Amino acid sequence: MSTSPKRSAPRIANEQVVLAQLRGTQDRIADAVTAFSGTMTFVYLHAVWFAVWIVCNEGVFGRGAIWDPFPFGLLTMIVSLEAIFLSTFVMVSQNRQAARENVRADLDFETNVRSEVWSIHMGRALGIDPVEVEQRVQELLAENRARMNGTLQPPKGT
Repeated sequence: MSTSPKRSAPRIANEQVVLAQLRGTQDRIADAVTAFSGTMTFVYLHAVWFAVWIVCNEGVFGRGAIWDPFPFGLLTMIVSLEAIFLSTFVMVSQNRQAARENVRADLDFETNVRSEVWSIHMGRALGIDPVEVEQRVQELLAENRARMNGTLQPPKGT
């Protein structure tokens, strides 16, 4: 029996934990705004808002209800500012998505390296020649690439 303390198995970082550590309050706000602005509710609210604005400012409810006469300069300015802010929120969310993809790629790479190392060790323990296995893997990858490029026809009868 060994006198050394038990070592725990190495752990791969959980993607959600890593991403949660990267996410601040501003990121949550940007994600919430972007998520809402991409819904049909957002479209419907704006359609109603524009319709009410135009109807009121065309004098349907009397001259006293007009605060932004045609050509609706105030509405145009508000919509322009909203577009600027929404595009900024979308870009912030896209940058965060790119960061998430980088974290996923790093974790996938780490997982792949671990799998390869474990496979080689298990293969050696079972007496399997890793060079022979790698040669077969390369053949299969070449076949797959050729099939994807359309230069290899599937076997007849399939």
